[in-house]
Amino acid sequence: MHTIFSRVNNVSAFLSSCLMSLVLAVAIASALYHTYQTPPAAGVVVNSIKVLPGKGRYLRKYRSRQQQEFAFVNFNLTADLSPLFHWNTKQLFLYVSAEYTDQQGTANEVVIWDRIVRRKEDANISSTFKNKYHLKDMSTTFRNAPPAHYTLKYNLMPYVGLLAWGEAARTSEPIPFPEPHQLA
Repeated sequence: MHTIFSRVNNVSAFLSSCLMSLVLAVAIASALYHTYQTPPAAGVVVNSIKVLPGKGRYLRKYRSRQQQEFAFVNFNLTADLSPLFHWNTKQLFLYVSAEYTDQQGTANEVVIWDRIVRRKEDANISSTFKNKYHLKDMSTTFRNAPPAHYTLKYNLMPYVGLLAWGEAARTSEPIPFPEPHQLA
């Protein structure tokens, strides 16, 4: 007849099948919820951009003695991201990127600021920030570089299901890089 091990095996197989069916239903419901969700209200306003010369260091063992220009961006960020938080939201990854096309026609997207939001209470952001990460061009200079758009994007990480990406805000006009300042 049936031993205790075969009965335990049958019960555990049935329970794991029910659990996987539940997880699949949650993932499908979450994906449908994100498809019909309205985008959050946000805005990015660039206050100032400074381009300063400096020494570039790409890797520790390959030190470059070549002069490199770095752009420093100050921007205002206002966003109400609380509609993105619901029953399946674990955390939200926010980032501001500068998007421009260089002289060779290559599209560049450089992340200059990021933040992880884990609670709905922290989802209202209204402050002035500066870039956390270096903004530099591969050609080592921003002279004759075309203007850049600055965008606020998000990556919604659910407990169960697929990741959802979106764009919350974008500057209306591209903002040009100024001439480099000389250090005294």
